Amino acid sequence: MSELLENPRAGRVKAVAALSKKDVRAETGLFLLEGPQAVREALEYAPELLRELYVTPTAAARYGLDDAPVDTWFVTEQVLDAMADTVTPQGVVAVCQQFPTSVKDVFPDRRVGDAAAAVDLEARADADEPAALPGLVAILEEVRDPGNAGTIIRAADSAGADAVVLTGRSVDPYNPKVVRSTTGSLFHVPVSVGVTLADTIARAKALGYTVLAADVSGDDLPVVRAEGMLDGPTAWVFGNEARGLTTEDLALVDRAVKVPIYGQAESMNLATAASVCLYESAFALRS
Repeated sequence: MSELLENPRAGRVKAVAALSKKDVRAETGLFLLEGPQAVREALEYAPELLRELYVTPTAAARYGLDDAPVDTWFVTEQVLDAMADTVTPQGVVAVCQQFPTSVKDVFPDRRVGDAAAAVDLEARADADEPAALPGLVAILEEVRDPGNAGTIIRAADSAGADAVVLTGRSVDPYNPKVVRSTTGSLFHVPVSVGVTLADTIARAKALGYTVLAADVSGDDLPVVRAEGMLDGPTAWVFGNEARGLTTEDLALVDRAVKVPIYGQAESMNLATAASVCLYESAFALRS
């Protein structure tokens, strides 16, 4: 722990605050982590990724961060306000190393051999742990709203998904609003970025995944589940909040599926619909 940082205009403070900008995150490979819950999740699941921790003395005592295993600085409330992306920060800000997963790790190349793939699937089937069940992956295509993207990552984590893939047309998962919306799930589920939808779907299909698109033009979700389409490895594709998926996108998937609206709502929020789809798959895989 160093001496108290009191100057909101100090170079170190400005460098941390600059991580709210995408170009700075891309250049440095770092991102901003805010709030005690997110920091606790990072300390538990990926402490090696934490680079710096900034905390007010009050917050350090309240959240037990006095002896966190990372370079830590006490700061004033004014300094923390200057660093944080939120209007009302909770006394804790950290700098973390980005850790994207390669799409090749989510959907390995088929050329590794059918025998190896068969052994892997057999091992999954014989295991008792939920993570060993047939795969469930969420693919986000041109999802631009940070809150939606973060909530879908959180929902995927809750549903036991194996990974989330954000295509290059989607929001940066290390955007501060995305990170906050995941409430720590960013450290629980692998997240792949920067790939194309076509390549991702091709990889999923090559491994035997059923690829479903959440789209208002599709068949009702309960019907699709009753037909058994959710019983095996499944990749869900979720599109742009305003435009959904294009005709070209839909031509790539095995089937379009919609969440039926039984009430009078004009439409359903993307993150809500994605949560329903992911949980329907989770229920099917466990039934």
